[in-house]
Amino acid sequence: MKDNYRFGTKAVHIGCEPDYTGAVSPPIYMVSTFKQPDAYMSGKYIYSRSLNPTRERLEKSIAALEEAKYALAFSSGMAAIDAVLRILNPEEHIIALDNLYGGTFRILNKVYNRYNIKVSYVDLRNPEIIDMYIKPETRMVYIETPSNPLLKIVDIKRISEIAHQHNLLVVVDNTFATPYNQRPLTLGADIVIHSLTKYLAGHSDVIGGAVALNDDELYEKIMFIRSSTGGVLSPFDSWLTLRGIRTLHVRMEKHNYNAMKIAEYLNEHEKVEKVYYPGLKEHPGHEIARKQMITPKGEPGFGGMVSFKIRGGIKETVRFLESFKVILLAVSLGGVESLIHAPITGIYRHMPREEVEKMGITENFIRFSVGIEDVEDLIEDLEQALKRI
Repeated sequence: MKDNYRFGTKAVHIGCEPDYTGAVSPPIYMVSTFKQPDAYMSGKYIYSRSLNPTRERLEKSIAALEEAKYALAFSSGMAAIDAVLRILNPEEHIIALDNLYGGTFRILNKVYNRYNIKVSYVDLRNPEIIDMYIKPETRMVYIETPSNPLLKIVDIKRISEIAHQHNLLVVVDNTFATPYNQRPLTLGADIVIHSLTKYLAGHSDVIGGAVALNDDELYEKIMFIRSSTGGVLSPFDSWLTLRGIRTLHVRMEKHNYNAMKIAEYLNEHEKVEKVYYPGLKEHPGHEIARKQMITPKGEPGFGGMVSFKIRGGIKETVRFLESFKVILLAVSLGGVESLIHAPITGIYRHMPREEVEKMGITENFIRFSVGIEDVEDLIEDLEQALKRI
């Protein structure tokens, strides 16, 4: 199938082309090893840790949606992040956004620090600040935009321009935005990372990750790392993710719509102290988000994640979180169902409290993954929960 079809058509069809049987749903190759045509093992598929036809279909789909030459699927988002970080050498240096997913902080600070990989955490909402932190050993700029969980917006194009002047790689975790709302490679990034667990699979039934990129040499390096370390996505999880992607464009339209309505509602509520959502005009990154978070329809798409602070402390937070009837109290995000939790009692509980609060993640900070339910029911559920604090 041609790559120049529109987003929704690519999401439905690329990677799901009928095979020789004519099956309109792709088969699952639940196999570990493949019969070879000769003793030199010259077949394309040898062992599923390296290549598997079902996983290959998924990678073809992800690459098409991210407008990439290549994609690689991993057993988790963290496995994808780990593979990208493994291209670094000991003693090299990363400039990273000062607000990242807690698991990314953990792997950088607790795993890669053992190999003397140094990290400078910087508020990259001002791209020009990069020059102040570049060292001879700096190799990579690592960002999330929107970030997790503060929804900071970073100008991918300007960051890439500055980084490339110094021969630095730009890595963008695009999990929150998805390729429906944002395609970082087209803005100058070198590597895109996804937690497939979230929006791409979309149904809270898969753990997976992906890397998308254009550079031949980087692809070969990361492919070698994946084959060597073994963090591959299983054939069944690849098939589930591929099935999820076929409705990504429809789901993201609803996520975008619902999140915008809920952000506006929370922004006016007397029991809400602050709302973090790039679709709100008062959000510090709103104008940049309007330029780089563009749906295939040519309209801004600000994503399905809303963070906010309620008025009160940990007692009010606990009472609030335990009051929902529709919205589910759970970690993770990006599923069809709405999920809510307080990050300080989740992944960030493993970090020193003073560091977490310095970021702005306080006891009353809430992260809300807005699902695709009827938005009126979600607002009513929020209203009754807010009345309890």
